[in-house]
Amino acid sequence: MSNKVSILDLQKKKRKGQRISMLTAYDFPGAKLVDEAGVDIILVGDSLAMTVLGHPNTVSVTVDEMLHHCRAVSRGAERAFLVGDMPFMSYQIDRTEAVRNAGRFLKEAGMDAVKLEGGTEVLETVRAIVRAGIPVMGHLGLTPQTATMLGGYKVQAKTAESAHRLREDALALQDAGVFSIVLEAVPASVAQAVSRELTVPTIGIGAGPGCDGQVLVFHDVLGLFDKFIPKFVKQYAHLRQPMLDAFKAYIADVEAGTFPAEEHSFTIKEDELQLFLYGEREI
Repeated sequence: MSNKVSILDLQKKKRKGQRISMLTAYDFPGAKLVDEAGVDIILVGDSLAMTVLGHPNTVSVTVDEMLHHCRAVSRGAERAFLVGDMPFMSYQIDRTEAVRNAGRFLKEAGMDAVKLEGGTEVLETVRAIVRAGIPVMGHLGLTPQTATMLGGYKVQAKTAESAHRLREDALALQDAGVFSIVLEAVPASVAQAVSRELTVPTIGIGAGPGCDGQVLVFHDVLGLFDKFIPKFVKQYAHLRQPMLDAFKAYIADVEAGTFPAEEHSFTIKEDELQLFLYGEREI
């Protein structure tokens, strides 16, 4: 196993023009697979509210639920840099509570950093968390926790004014101490310009190829959902149907009595079986 990825490694990649890979994971086996593949960063995203817990959006997931999944991921990953998403209302109300919640991701759940959404409105919170010795990843553009205020899940920074605001937010977050910024659903040209101006790495999702890295959701990469596929998603496998076929084949075997077969069963010696059947002693 290679050495664990650090913030210095990510910064070096940006300086050298080497792309950074990030994927989400939400449990032990998923993290183990993604880590073994060699991804740079694993994000335990609040997207688990939708992909794992079945909620319609991300706002309902709690800190305790996030920590539960972060712990599982930290047990499965050895090399990747681990980032835990701070859920809605875990950092917006009280700065002291935000620092305390952020600390739990590292102390209780084995994360290396936390991620939170927002620009100028969260600067002082970011500074407070960083001062406490907790690395922070920013998130600009489409911020799912406040998507309703943005008019839904729509591309952001499409006008000169909104693009300028995103740029200023990115520079302000960098000044506040973030080590990286996710840019979501932003025009490629805007994301590229911002990425070139920043000294910290940008991670794009629906933000074009000009970012320093890319992130996708675990289930999207594997093609496990078919109801809605965002424009920015590339499915590298289509596992939903093969998995469904396997489950159906198992059910059919059980109903037909063909599983388990002899090769799936345990046996005992004939003399022990006779003793058991005739009750001379218990097995």
